[in-house]
Amino acid sequence: MAEDSAPNEADQGSAVEIATPQEVPEPAAQEAVVAEEPAVAEEPAVAEEPAVAAEPVVAEEPAVATEPAVDEEPAVDEEPAPATAEPEAADEPVAATSETPPSPRPVPRPVPRPMPRPPVHPVPPAGQRGDSPAAPAAPVAPPIDAVEGAAAAAFGRVDDDSTVWVREAAGERTVGQFPGASAEDALGLYVRRFLDLKAKVVLFETRLTATDLAVKEIDQTLAKLAEELAEPAAVGDLDELRARLDALRPIAAERRAAAEAERAAARAIVLAERTQIVEQAEKIAGTDPERIQWRPAGEQLRVLLDQWKEAQRSGPRLDRASEESLWKRFSHARTTFDRERRHFFAELESRNAGAKAAKEDLVREAESLATSTDWGTTAGVYRDLMARWKASGRASRSDDDALWARFRAAQDAFFAARDAAAASTDDEYRANLELKEALLTEAERLVPVKDINAAKAALRTLQDRWESAGKVPRADVQRIEARLRAVETAVRDADQAVWQRSNPETRARAEGAAAQLESAIAGLEADLAAAEAKGDARRVAEAQAALDARRSWLEQVQRAAQDARG
Repeated sequence: MAEDSAPNEADQGSAVEIATPQEVPEPAAQEAVVAEEPAVAEEPAVAEEPAVAAEPVVAEEPAVATEPAVDEEPAVDEEPAPATAEPEAADEPVAATSETPPSPRPVPRPVPRPMPRPPVHPVPPAGQRGDSPAAPAAPVAPPIDAVEGAAAAAFGRVDDDSTVWVREAAGERTVGQFPGASAEDALGLYVRRFLDLKAKVVLFETRLTATDLAVKEIDQTLAKLAEELAEPAAVGDLDELRARLDALRPIAAERRAAAEAERAAARAIVLAERTQIVEQAEKIAGTDPERIQWRPAGEQLRVLLDQWKEAQRSGPRLDRASEESLWKRFSHARTTFDRERRHFFAELESRNAGAKAAKEDLVREAESLATSTDWGTTAGVYRDLMARWKASGRASRSDDDALWARFRAAQDAFFAARDAAAASTDDEYRANLELKEALLTEAERLVPVKDINAAKAALRTLQDRWESAGKVPRADVQRIEARLRAVETAVRDADQAVWQRSNPETRARAEGAAAQLESAIAGLEADLAAAEAKGDARRVAEAQAALDARRSWLEQVQRAAQDARG
């Protein structure tokens, strides 16, 4: 209990700085720090303090026992906001009433490293606490690094009234007052604040060059540090620290420009992808309605819409103008496709209804003819009905299939009845077929024709017998009729050839042509003899060629005249 009461008595006599009552921290933090102080006898010398590696990280201020060093910098995501890292009142004593006289300070005792920053707590006026009014002041810990502390302290001084000043390029200015404390302790408090600000700048500098900070975080940190370095209550080379922070601005600007370039490149890629989606949709919407496959095209448009939504959710955002322009084009393409599809199917339904009505009429007509026994005429009517069916167009698949089944059933019923009737009569015509085949054998002996007159007489007799033989089975009609027509054609060609040879006009023309050729040949022979007598080789050759041609023609004419004479 004696050890617990000593720090409380010391709190009443601690030196204070001019401050407002709102800056007073909770007493619990003060008591927690004092309770951890070791015995006085183990205090180390100032020269044995650790190097900069034990400098506290700004984000964890104020710390009590285990504050990390600068070389243990946290990851990017763990960096605390500098704006709320440390309450100003934690290191500044508040104003005390003039009724509380300062007490002698006890010998400072060392604490385990790393050294925490001891908070200086306000002292309430005398008489408001149960402790003794005459207690020693609370100890103030020295800076973490003696070298940095000394270098920073060189930029400050303490007046006789414990007012602390800092020297800057613009001149000196006051940073605070620590009544009742030694000049070293008063200066040490503000030096520590300077080192905290420096740690923040160093941490930001390290993270800016070694990690991938967001542009927003860079701007916020720069603004916060610039605000804290404007007129801080700290003692140290503030001008150099501000210059160090200003040196980070070009790096931040480069990072900002690089980030903007990356975002611009990403937006360009997304813009190209969105444009491709829109162009595909427009291509689908612009397809000829008579050639487009509506179901696959509709599925493709739905896939394109899903791609658009996914790009909106996961990809970089486009600028509003580009986004709206592309969406208008995409929406217009979808609207056009939907409108054309509805129009196409409306027309298709109308056409199907007309085709259905026309085919229903054809089916009724076909069904009315299914029982007809007028085989030849009805078969022709069915051929006409089939042609009209093909020209009437298509109804819907279900209607078309049902109507075609009815039409085909009526047609099949008629032709099945006709085939059954033909089969019953084929047996009756079988004997006629045998008779006509015998007649064909006799007629085919007339070919080739040797005696035209005898052949003609025999063929006339065979034709009369053919007609008298009667009908033959339907399957054999075309076969035997074709054989008889072949014999008739051969006899007719032979008769035509004989007539042409015995034609008087033909014979007279042949004889006249022969006389003319003979006269021409005699003249050419005379010309040839004259040319040979003169030795004119050119005229000899021409006369000989003409003479040979005429002699050849004469032979052909004489042969034709001989044939005409028989």
